[in-house]
Amino acid sequence: MKDRAVQLHHALLSRLKLRHLALLESVARHRRLNRVADELGLSQPAITQALREIEDIFMARLFERTSRGLSPTPAGEAVLAHARTALADIESTARELAAIESGLQGRLRIGVIPHAPAKLLEAALSQLLSQSPRLSVMVHEGTTDELVAALRAREIDCAIGRSFYEGGEADILQEPLYHQAPCLLVPAASRARLVRGPLDWQRLAALDWVLPPPNTPIRRTANAMFASAGVPPPLPLVETYSLKAIEAIMRTQPHAIALLAHDVGTELAAAGAGALLPFELHWSLPPISLLLPKGPARQRATGALVEAVKAAAAGIGKSSRASAGRD
Repeated sequence: MKDRAVQLHHALLSRLKLRHLALLESVARHRRLNRVADELGLSQPAITQALREIEDIFMARLFERTSRGLSPTPAGEAVLAHARTALADIESTARELAAIESGLQGRLRIGVIPHAPAKLLEAALSQLLSQSPRLSVMVHEGTTDELVAALRAREIDCAIGRSFYEGGEADILQEPLYHQAPCLLVPAASRARLVRGPLDWQRLAALDWVLPPPNTPIRRTANAMFASAGVPPPLPLVETYSLKAIEAIMRTQPHAIALLAHDVGTELAAAGAGALLPFELHWSLPPISLLLPKGPARQRATGALVEAVKAAAAGIGKSSRASAGRD
């Protein structure tokens, strides 16, 4: 086994080329060699020969023929995962060098969940864009699961999301910034009616709920919240992580209700998109966290962002706890 690993390592170093990885990725997407040939501008026999050469380099069969075309073998899936990462790194390097050549310091790709408070992102962008020379910044929005997948695919360099598992993952560093208190947001016209009497989960469950998609941290928290109250979780009227969508629903649906982080709900209420119910919810959402790939990669580029986000989070965390205590 060790001798084979040594032979394979030598073959990869001496014979593998980036064009081989691009061909593998194209085969995985198209599954038919004639389509791969059209995309790469080569003949189909040339593609067939190149694929045989690649499998010889890896000393394994990477694809098998099925009724749906070429399908990756387990070895092929493993190779493709590394191929996609390598190609993403090449693309990122090219874009970063182009940014430097245009007079910028470099390029940083940030992921952020929609339910992070605007002040946090504002502080991060202000810090990065005030440098001289400045960084080129790409902001990608998505759920925590989507951002973690993007980190692993090298599509982003760091993310502001939620801690997603106890103990984290082997390849992702989760650095908690602060905890958010939960709140309930309703249309402003509904608030007076809903605050009469004590908190009644049975009554609230009958409203038109707006919740994040399944398997997101807030959705899991909502299900646990109803379970602890002995009430079946409601079927949401709308499933969305979009704050713009939540704002639109609050303005048009009189029986809507949304579970949000308190600082985010406060921002929406201040913009006239609804009103917070004054009930205190005795549990916390998973903390807002910095999500970074483990290892030294891109630490220089992310250093300024990390410090800016930590400083902003410290202030937001204090003000969020004080505000939640007043409601």
